[in-house]
Amino acid sequence: MEVVSDRTKPRVKDYMTRDVATVSPDETVGEVARRIAESDEHSGFPVCERRRVEGFISARDLLLADDDDPIFKIMATELLVAHPDMKVNDAARVILRSGIQKLPVVDDAGNLVGIISNADVIRSQIERATPEKVGKLMRTLEQIHEIDLTQERRTVPLSELTPTQGRVYADELEGRRYELERGLAEPLVVIDNGGMLLLADGHHRVLAADRLGIDEMDAYVIVIDREIELGMADTAKKEELEQIDDIDVVDYARHPLVKTTKRLQSDDQAE
Repeated sequence: MEVVSDRTKPRVKDYMTRDVATVSPDETVGEVARRIAESDEHSGFPVCERRRVEGFISARDLLLADDDDPIFKIMATELLVAHPDMKVNDAARVILRSGIQKLPVVDDAGNLVGIISNADVIRSQIERATPEKVGKLMRTLEQIHEIDLTQERRTVPLSELTPTQGRVYADELEGRRYELERGLAEPLVVIDNGGMLLLADGHHRVLAADRLGIDEMDAYVIVIDREIELGMADTAKKEELEQIDDIDVVDYARHPLVKTTKRLQSDDQAE
């Protein structure tokens, strides 16, 4: 097993799943195959003797084996594993280059303490990117209006949000729905302008969440103590945007990128 460790943040232990389903080396192919078939989440398992990682078994490994074969006979034993203090970016590189979806996490004694997946890596990047976006928006508002702002992380009811964008695209909604169903959606960015909750970023996410029956979402909220004139509030008023139901969904065929591509194709054919 090859172990890579790094003390810099963010670290694997901050994002890994700690409650890991495992199998023992003595379980049979048939038993493990049934567990995989009955699971919506697992396509393989770490193989552990007590908590020590001995190998990994995937659905592919089971295909040509007899049902009565013990797992230790067919499991993969040349494993890539992560250390809890390994940098998340390094774990991401291992996952990307190896083509695996999950990386077992072991401590200095070789004991399994967690597992980190490609979804966990994506979540770590989202959680780092959104605060940077919020900070930039806060600085811009402070400079334009010469005020001091505060920031909060809180759950906001979708019914209380005022949109500032009049249209979203149907194809993007599908992507946001996929993210929401897997817990990968970014937090919203909302401006609390004296009690009026203006949705600054996340219109596709909000509409996708509404279609999934989600009533509230996690958000970074920029708080303005007293109401001031904001350009996005004026935009909402001009476009008669009062609630998320006022947002138009534009068909994929009319997406600006598609229109540009079709126009370029037409120009090529004309030549």
